[in-house]
Order: sequence, then C-alpha cells, then structure tokens
Amino acid sequence: MNRNLQSIITVAQKPSKLGIGLMSGTSLDGLDIALCRFTGSGLNTQSELLHFTTIPYHDHFKREVHEVFSRRLVDLEKVTLLNAYIGAFHGELVLQALEKWQVKPAEVDFIASHGQTIYHAPKSLHGQAEYPNATLQIGDGDHLAVKTDILTLSDFRQKHIAAGGEGAPLALYGDVLLGSKKGEDRILLNIGGIANLTYLPADGDMSKVVCTDIGPGNTLIDAACREYFNKPYDKDSTIALSGLVNDALLEALLDHPFFGGKAPKTTGPELFNLQYLADAQQVSGTQDISPEDIVCTLSAFTARTIADFISAYFLADSAIFASGGGAKNYFVMTSLKQLLHKTGIADTAALGIDPDAKEAILFALLGNEALSGEPLKIGSNPAVLMGKVSFPL
Repeated sequence: MNRNLQSIITVAQKPSKLGIGLMSGTSLDGLDIALCRFTGSGLNTQSELLHFTTIPYHDHFKREVHEVFSRRLVDLEKVTLLNAYIGAFHGELVLQALEKWQVKPAEVDFIASHGQTIYHAPKSLHGQAEYPNATLQIGDGDHLAVKTDILTLSDFRQKHIAAGGEGAPLALYGDVLLGSKKGEDRILLNIGGIANLTYLPADGDMSKVVCTDIGPGNTLIDAACREYFNKPYDKDSTIALSGLVNDALLEALLDHPFFGGKAPKTTGPELFNLQYLADAQQVSGTQDISPEDIVCTLSAFTARTIADFISAYFLADSAIFASGGGAKNYFVMTSLKQLLHKTGIADTAALGIDPDAKEAILFALLGNEALSGEPLKIGSNPAVLMGKVSFPL
C-alpha cells in the first residue's frame, strides 16, 4: 500500500491523537495555535487543550493580506503568491510554537488549518442566480505539511458548500460535541469579525440545533478604528466610551434585509464594511458626526444586532457563553448584558473551553472528525466530514 495512505490509516485508528488547530480570523491579529489531545470521535469525543498561543502578525503581512481581503477586484498574482506564502508562513509559526512547548513535530498526528479567508460569497450576498454559494480561504495545505512534516487537513469550508451549506459557521460541529448539556438550553456566542452563535437545546434534539451568523462583530468597529484613529481595534473600549450613540445612524445601520433573513445565514466584511457605514450615514444625514461617536454607535450596533436576534428566537433563560475578541470588548459586553438583562452571560471558560483558543480548538476537532469520525446530521446543516488531506511527502 502507498505509504501515505498507510500513514493516514494508522493515525485514524489511534485511540488517542495529538492535533493542532490553526485559526486566522478576519481581524488579522495573528495565528491562533492550539495543541489538543483527542480520544474518541463524534458524540464520544473527549478533548484536552495542552498548549495554546497566538503569534501576532507583523504589520507588513497584514498590509499584504488587506490588499486582497474582501475586495471584488484584486491583483490575481498577489492572491496566487499569498496562497503559497501563507501556507509556508503558518508552517513556520507552528514550528516556533512547538519548539517553545518542547514538542517534536513527529509527536503531532495532524494539523487542521482554517487558512485565511479572503472572500466569502453566499448566494444571498452575491445575488447571481447561475452561481452557487462560495467562499475562498488561502494558505495552501501542501506547503504547510511540507514545512512542518506533519499530516495536514485544510480547506474545510468547501465540502460544506458542496453539500448544500454556505461554508459557515463551522463552529456548529465543535459546539455540539463539546458544549451540549442535557437539561440546559445553551447559546455559544462567538464575537469575532462576524458574530455567530450555536443554540444547543436542553433536550439534546439535534434537529433543533441552530448555528448561524448574526451580523457584524468586531469588523466594523476595527475598520473605523483603522480609518479614523490609525489603531487596529478599540482597546478597552476607550474610543467608544468617549463618544455617544447616534440613534439616527444606529437605526440606519439596522435597516438591512440581512437582519430579517431566515437563519441559518452567513455574512462577512464583504457586506459589513466602511461602505456600509457610509451608506448608513448618507441615509441618516450623519456624515458630520465625530469619529468617537461613529465608533460608539458601531459598538452599539454590534450589541443590538446580537441582542435582537437572541431575544427574537430563544428563551430568556438560555445560558449564554461568549468567546472571541468581541467578548473582551467592554462596551459591547456591557451593552449586551443590559439588553439581555434576564439572561446570564459568561465566557466559555465556564465550560472548560478557553475563550481565546475556542476557534482553534474547534478546527482541531474538525480534523479529528475528518480522520476518525462519521458524518453527523445537525439541524439543517449537511452531514459531512470536512477537510482536504495534504501529506508531508
């Protein structure tokens, strides 16, 4: 038998595996790297986070990615070059982390890499009848596998789309396996660039599980901070707290068909960007408000869209567990707690899940499922195993 095929069979049959999950989000803060131990698969999965780190991206890398990020017209050569470069670059960062943790690459059974999203285009957004849902993540898995000498799974979102989904949110599968609890309605809320949630019903009925994007998380706040303050994000909500919510602008921001659309649904910075803000300012006649008021209003917008969605669809006594960069945004979280005053909000640490590491852990779990699991039908989502295999040699 081909030695690569034999190696993947050997790994798949191991009762316990060491897997690395990689996540690089739309905020481009850095690469999240989680080293996890898995035993079992599917609903019998047991996981342990052994090590976690985020290695920040340098400014030059961020600028290079921003040249092709969420833009309809880009330099195709740059996309091609970045696809190879990011794969190898992420491999270098993985090796740095392993050296720091004193773990040899040969001890790691697999890497599960999300890659770097550069364009997300569900049919509801692109509106072209002859084309399906689509998304594109770059950071080639073969380059990552060769650089690290570790079996790599990547490009997870394409199978979800091919089977009829929108390619997001993929947190669904990990949230169900790691976050469910009989007897308690739970909402696992992730506030990254985009806010999304997974609803886990108390009775464990998989047909009732809902996983959907809600709207903007940090993406508009971060974009305004870069545009008006030359800062990557609103640290400690300093800018938002120095401004005032402009009610006319807030109502204009909320006035979009996406928010009335049926869940599950997906979105991205392709919709929620500075042009979206400019259009809302034009409609509301708020072009002259201060940058501080803009950031404050955008922060309120994120909180309001999340609270409105949860209030409309779920019971008030559902327990909410938050993660992602937005879960550290004081203004957003304070506003959420005020808007959802009957609902308790904690972070996922209360579930034994590091809120900073959660997305990287979830991709490691998807890698474990790709190797040893079986397709699991959850709600209206396709029952699929995701991830393309790249061998080191």
